[in-house]
Amino acid sequence: MRTIYEFLDIPNQMYQGSLTTEKRSDRQYEVEFRDVSFQYPGSSVWALRHVNMKFKVGERMAVVGENGSGKTTFIKLLCRLYDPQEGAILLNGIDIRKYNYRDYMNLFSVVFQDFQLLAQPLGANVAGAQIYDRPKVQQALVDAGFGDRLAKMSQGLDTMLYKEFAADGVDVSGGEAQKIAIARALYKNAPFIILDEPTAALDPIAEAEIYTKFNDIAGDKTAVYISHRLSSCKFCDEITVFDHGQVIQQGTHDALLADEGGKYYALWMAQAQYYTAPAQE
Repeated sequence: MRTIYEFLDIPNQMYQGSLTTEKRSDRQYEVEFRDVSFQYPGSSVWALRHVNMKFKVGERMAVVGENGSGKTTFIKLLCRLYDPQEGAILLNGIDIRKYNYRDYMNLFSVVFQDFQLLAQPLGANVAGAQIYDRPKVQQALVDAGFGDRLAKMSQGLDTMLYKEFAADGVDVSGGEAQKIAIARALYKNAPFIILDEPTAALDPIAEAEIYTKFNDIAGDKTAVYISHRLSSCKFCDEITVFDHGQVIQQGTHDALLADEGGKYYALWMAQAQYYTAPAQE
């Protein structure tokens, strides 16, 4: 355990801020990236360079681009897992570094592509706590598409996941694990909800179905969808195209597709063969 304690004792060098975030009942928040640039520690390459963009709560925004284009880095900065070396990120016109760190973090529910489930009961996995609102957890699982599987579990929310600590623990498939992770984000009920390619292991059509269903249950939240598959994000209010750490296009699916000289059009045409369900024999 010594190594773990040494890690936990590493001081947090991030400026914590003191302003409280507005607990707005109308959830009207506006986020702006103002000339933001970022390099990872030890790297000489800019992961993001001069990014400028705005979006408001309630919108559905897609962040698309090829692998390594800066999509996940953009989300890590938005969630303040890192601070940019240049520029500023603003929430309702105020630099996010001025907000209380934990207050600000509570605005976001994020499902990253490398999420982890724990060898704990199902309900505790969703809630992140041993004591939780059971009806709310159950509803989150149903909304995430896990309802049928939950109905077949004899111990319901008390079903232990995996067998490390329980001989009768239940193993879940990759797709089921993704639904549990999405239920976590729904249970937190934050104004911003972000899916960072948690469905990358699925085929493009299955991913698009999950994103579309998720859009229906996101309600008045801001939903940010990250994918290198463009079909998953056709329904969004705005699509932002990243390439080599920069925002090179923004607009609706139809508007971007109309620009036949643009990156979005090129990506769409390269991937279009995967977006059509195979014809039935």
